[in-house]
Amino acid sequence: MTEQDRGHGPRRVTRARLYEQLMERILEFIDEEGLAPGDRLPSERDLAEQFGVSRATLAQALVALEVLGVIDVRHGTGAVLVYRPNATTLLRQLNDHRSLLPEIVEARSTVEVKLAALAAERRTEQDLAAIDAAIEVMAGEIEQGGRGVGGDERFHGAITQAAHSGVLAQMMDFLSERIRETRIESLGQPGRPEVSLEAHRAIAEGIRRGDPDEAAQAMQRHIDVVSDVPLLRDAAG
Repeated sequence: MTEQDRGHGPRRVTRARLYEQLMERILEFIDEEGLAPGDRLPSERDLAEQFGVSRATLAQALVALEVLGVIDVRHGTGAVLVYRPNATTLLRQLNDHRSLLPEIVEARSTVEVKLAALAAERRTEQDLAAIDAAIEVMAGEIEQGGRGVGGDERFHGAITQAAHSGVLAQMMDFLSERIRETRIESLGQPGRPEVSLEAHRAIAEGIRRGDPDEAAQAMQRHIDVVSDVPLLRDAAG
């Protein structure tokens, strides 16, 4: 009898499974290893090898765990455990998050597209400087191997500020946590940070030119792209 047959070590995922099953396997591994909040998980390479899956499949499961607040992925240090839910709780949270995604996309399309148009009409030189600074922050994060999450959040905050609409800003505050979840998931997709960065530059150009239609259209294209994530595709299916 092998060590894994005795229940020691992570069970390998032996056939194609949805990321939900892999998430459960990761939770089992965390329990078996006795990991506590603050402990670091093994590298993606090591986990993928232990579970017998590709790094791309593993990355998808890790992103979902990060979205749900189970782990915190930090550039340069890897995934750090935040808390240890049981599998039932985790899957319930996952389903709740998935069911809300279409509505979050609708809200972003309604609010952020309007914010971009208003920013093109109302922005000041100070607002433009803040937008440009956010783009540079995101570019720097990506150049250093990160996903650009901080710069992305800063960019959308600068757009909100440049619109000078107190009511819409309050609506963004209300949506902020849900948008943060979708931001993490979107920027966790391969190649997505660079695509989002270029979209930000297009939005900024429309705002700089004072063209509300150009800015709004660029924002809508951006939201359409960043909303293409596995959880949303599952919800649509």
